[in-house]
Amino acid sequence: MVTTTPKKGTLLIAEPSIIGDMSFNRSIVLLADHNSEGSIGFILNKPLDYTIQDLIPEIKASFKIYNGGPVEQDNLYFIHKIPELIPGSVEISLGIYWGGDFNKVAELIANNKISEKNIRFFLGYSGWDANQLNNELKSNSWIVTENVYKKSIIEKSYESFWKEKMLEFGGEYSIWSNAPENPSFN
Repeated sequence: MVTTTPKKGTLLIAEPSIIGDMSFNRSIVLLADHNSEGSIGFILNKPLDYTIQDLIPEIKASFKIYNGGPVEQDNLYFIHKIPELIPGSVEISLGIYWGGDFNKVAELIANNKISEKNIRFFLGYSGWDANQLNNELKSNSWIVTENVYKKSIIEKSYESFWKEKMLEFGGEYSIWSNAPENPSFN
């Protein structure tokens, strides 16, 4: 369902018109926080060529790392759906949580008590100042939609996610779903 009001837990779907913006072209962002001071989110469909072990060699696992956004890309963030196992987690909404005790996460991974179906890691995040996101919405840079996937969004495949949303919206968006990411390849 498309809505016009962003809030914690909603998705921001990049409009096809965001071409040339390397951070947000064809992005789907989960809003982790949205209030009068600004907004924070994580891009769900931009994997990097890193695993958790590439970044933290002590963690012997191959969990994918995603580009969470252009802010603080030297910091690792995570969302998950297992707050009962990770102390200090903050609920975003619909059973999705943000952060928590990273030492506990490392321990859970080492003991095979956690899988990529439960957690997603990001380098950086997407951030907007107080009115920045609202201004971008007014300029039709984003479509705001409810997270119909709830906590299973963590398991959502990134490869075709944006295309699926374009087809779901229908109309002119269906045409964009098959366009090449770089229009000069058309």
